[in-house]
Amino acid sequence: MVWQVMNVIGTIAFAVSGSIVAMEEGFDLLGLFVLGFVTAFGGGMVRNLVLGLPVTNIWHQPGLFLTATFTIFLVFVMPSSWLRHWHRMGSFFDALGLAAFATEGATYAHAAHSTLTTTIIAALMTGIGGGIIRDILAGRKPLVFRTEIYALWCILAGLIIGLNLAREVWMQYALFAVVAVMRMISLRYGWELPRKSLTNTEHTWTH
Repeated sequence: MVWQVMNVIGTIAFAVSGSIVAMEEGFDLLGLFVLGFVTAFGGGMVRNLVLGLPVTNIWHQPGLFLTATFTIFLVFVMPSSWLRHWHRMGSFFDALGLAAFATEGATYAHAAHSTLTTTIIAALMTGIGGGIIRDILAGRKPLVFRTEIYALWCILAGLIIGLNLAREVWMQYALFAVVAVMRMISLRYGWELPRKSLTNTEHTWTH
């Protein structure tokens, strides 16, 4: 039951996220639906590949596809004035989608008696897979590889569920809330993982 609820929350949140990015990039209605769908379902497809499950299982979810379709269309018909604060709203929906899909992916893998490593990878890929595909199709550098502690919270969810530390239903919902809040806090305070860039390095050649 928990992973089904998380699936719905994540689908709605990432369908909104993909739709808004499509409008920012000037995509037409078809592009809007394509980006919305791949953001909402791309992570699940990657997760199934990791778990050795048929990717076609994704298509056997008519309720979720209707939910995503309605969500994308609703975003499209919304007045532009409602969407002007996308950065703040988009971060919120990104956090919800990340938390929901990371928890759902880890729960799904753990229920399939996967190893701890596989459960963590499933949480990570379900949480960030759709966003990576979205950014690539939109011609952007994937957010997860640039700034912010984004994927770390997916790994945390996978670790907790993989170690069987969230056995009760309320614990799994609490984990979802914690991951979403920590994602927003890390964004608010600009927490980042260490990185090293060579783009600004100047080389002086002597003869």
